[in-house]
Amino acid sequence: MSDIEKVKKYYKNYDEDGRLLSKYGLVEYLTTMRYIEKYLKKGDRIIEIGAGTGRYSHALSRAGYVVDAVELVEENINIFRSNITPNEQISIVQGNALDLCDFADESYDIALLLGPLYHLYSFEEQKKAIAEALRVTKCGGVVFAAYVMADASVLTYGFKKNVIEEIVSDCELDTDTFDEFTKPWGVFELYRKENIDKLRREFDVEHLNFIITDGYANHMREEIEKMDERTFDLFIKYHFSICEREDMVGLSHHTLDVFRKRM
Repeated sequence: MSDIEKVKKYYKNYDEDGRLLSKYGLVEYLTTMRYIEKYLKKGDRIIEIGAGTGRYSHALSRAGYVVDAVELVEENINIFRSNITPNEQISIVQGNALDLCDFADESYDIALLLGPLYHLYSFEEQKKAIAEALRVTKCGGVVFAAYVMADASVLTYGFKKNVIEEIVSDCELDTDTFDEFTKPWGVFELYRKENIDKLRREFDVEHLNFIITDGYANHMREEIEKMDERTFDLFIKYHFSICEREDMVGLSHHTLDVFRKRM
């Protein structure tokens, strides 16, 4: 089975539409939207590459922005289309982050790459996805690239859920240093910040932010789901206050790298 077919199979059996609706998932969503909105300007055009079921695309389109979306998985596309409302200026096509040939150079002010880098396993493929996102982004436009982090996965899934031997085996993880993930874990590529920094340095971009989008939320899912609204609001405020702290990076399951295409 090819890597693409493995990813399609995974999302066919996964409730992607509901992931960001949980309270712990909402932490990631609210943080990501907070930074997208920081760089949005009136009249901006947006492309979301790997749009999933469209949580971000729909929210931005309903806020008045023109959004074009690309998604690999047919089931996700069907859900995406079923959620389109009459007031949205939005489109979606099936496609791959490695080849955005349907989209012209420098067409968009904002490019969202919030999922594909989870499932690209070689440095060359990762570079190609970012290169394609930059190609379709205007000079001065902003790219948002999301990653799944290695250490949080080792801690939460490896040790807490007692599947560390699976991670060690699948990733060919060095158990003396724990610093080299040679292969992906299942369908997920696991990153450390130094891997992300190395990837970004391949391009002529201005780095803007590096954000831990869910922070400690995935480590305490049950506790967050039980929070009343007042406590949850306080948790969100706390999270926003620490989401750019470098000393918190390794604890987050998801991160967001934000950079501007140079003029």
